[in-house]
Amino acid sequence: MRQTATGSWRLLRIAWGVNRTKCVTALFLMVSAAVAGPALAACLGAMTNALVAGHGAAAAWYGGVVALLAVVAMSFGNFAHVVYFEMAELAEMEFVERLMALSNGSESIEHHERSEYAGMLTVLQPESRRFPNALQSLFDFFGLLLAVVFTAVLLARVDPLLLLLPLAAVPPLWAGGRAQAVIERAKTATATATRGARGLFQLSASPRFGGELRVFDLDREMRSRHAALWEDASRGLWRANTVAALLRAAGQLVFGLAYIGAVILVIRNAVVDHRGVGEVILVITLATQVNQQVSTAVTLLGELQRMTATLRRLDTVAELVAAPRDVPADLAPPERLTEGIRLEDVGFTYTGAQAPALREVSLTLPAGTVVAVVGENGAGKSTLVKLLCGLYRPSSGRILVDGEELRRIPVEQWRERASAGFQDFVRYELAAGTTVGLGDVPRIDDTAAVRDALERAQAADVIERLPDGLDTLLGRSYADGAELSGGQWQKLALGRALMRQNPLLLVLDEPTAALDPEAEHRLFERYAAQAVQVAAATGGITLLVSHRFSTVRMADLIVVVDDGRIVESGDHASLMAARGLYADLFELQAGSYR
Repeated sequence: MRQTATGSWRLLRIAWGVNRTKCVTALFLMVSAAVAGPALAACLGAMTNALVAGHGAAAAWYGGVVALLAVVAMSFGNFAHVVYFEMAELAEMEFVERLMALSNGSESIEHHERSEYAGMLTVLQPESRRFPNALQSLFDFFGLLLAVVFTAVLLARVDPLLLLLPLAAVPPLWAGGRAQAVIERAKTATATATRGARGLFQLSASPRFGGELRVFDLDREMRSRHAALWEDASRGLWRANTVAALLRAAGQLVFGLAYIGAVILVIRNAVVDHRGVGEVILVITLATQVNQQVSTAVTLLGELQRMTATLRRLDTVAELVAAPRDVPADLAPPERLTEGIRLEDVGFTYTGAQAPALREVSLTLPAGTVVAVVGENGAGKSTLVKLLCGLYRPSSGRILVDGEELRRIPVEQWRERASAGFQDFVRYELAAGTTVGLGDVPRIDDTAAVRDALERAQAADVIERLPDGLDTLLGRSYADGAELSGGQWQKLALGRALMRQNPLLLVLDEPTAALDPEAEHRLFERYAAQAVQVAAATGGITLLVSHRFSTVRMADLIVVVDDGRIVESGDHASLMAARGLYADLFELQAGSYR
């Protein structure tokens, strides 16, 4: 209950922060509607006594008040709905934005690989849409508390023993709380199976993967696996909901017995003590309202517990995302590189991995050079790139920028001076110009800058083929936009990577995997020429990652990665003369083109 109270207070602060006027208005309307119920019962009893006593004027006055209270009880809740629903939409937007900020605004991307983080997201995404129910429950609960107090006072005036009736609400409330806790534990326990089932559904429904699914005739296999995962998740949730239903039923049974006892008591008092008819009507009406209050309280408590669990999960996500900082980030990135970037005994192990992805890496990337990183798949090339971009922190060793530790530079400032085109690039389904302009947000609407980046990426031909040029909407996931080939999407990603002017570090990780070798070679030649200009302006380093050895021979420095280690480094001529791994791989790949 303490956690529920804390969660309810947080929810109230969220509502207050969204719009104070609407919060006060909704609270007033909901409380008025709730308190009108017991007040109506009191006036109904007084009206009955006045009628029996022959006091027509008093009875008419009480009748008018009863009618007014009935209007308040039936209509104020509806008016409040208009107010808190708008607040709920704003609160939901704020919740989703915070979740996005936690997920994408952190220094590292390491949390994306944790199963507990994925499980939290599986539960949080649908729960974010429950803010309308949660706010209604919160305001209803405040009104319910006042209504219970008012009801208790009225019952005590008739017979102190009737105070036991509100107390009988404790067992169903406790049972309701336990029931919701059982359901929340089941949600967490079944998150992995639920996530798997949703992933299979998205895979099966995506047009991007439709061809492969049909060629391999995977329809039945996908549906079978989806059914198995969904059945596993449903079984766990069904058991939890069954237990929860039994707990709630037991609590309601206790209250039902108390309700029957209260009715018997008031009838006995009416017969033995010759109480007024109005008091009998008052108690029976109040008892009915208490029954409704208990049922409502159980429902409201369950909804508040559910939202409390959602807010706690959000806190857990914040803890998973937060990275401890053992040194202050108190240095600005240099205006230009004079020495370059140096790695000293750097090692890195992914969360949950048995073996390190990189180990004992010592390497110098001189300022103003073009560096090529080559190696077989899984050698550790992309991991090295992500460490240099600050997406991960080394598990051991350190990275120095002009002699200063990279972790002492605020990560957002370092990324402002870096740019990257990744192997797993994003297909932003926006206007084509925006898709490219995202590479430098301050210049996102600068058409000249976008076209210049596309020219340097040799991607202008993609725009020329679009019906509305840079204004053409791309993709069909959310609207009827233009669909592009894999190579065209990659060209736009390259343009995006080249939007920033004179970066200190430009990383191109397998940037041309969807292009043919000849096109890749021409593009790399152009990158090498552009790198000379960047080097002159800022001493910036251009880092190329490729599995095609013929296109990296023009680099100033070639780094060969094998099994997480740097096994060779040098220019093409020296590496070929050394007759090591680079020479073997180069000749092996060159032979396949003969």
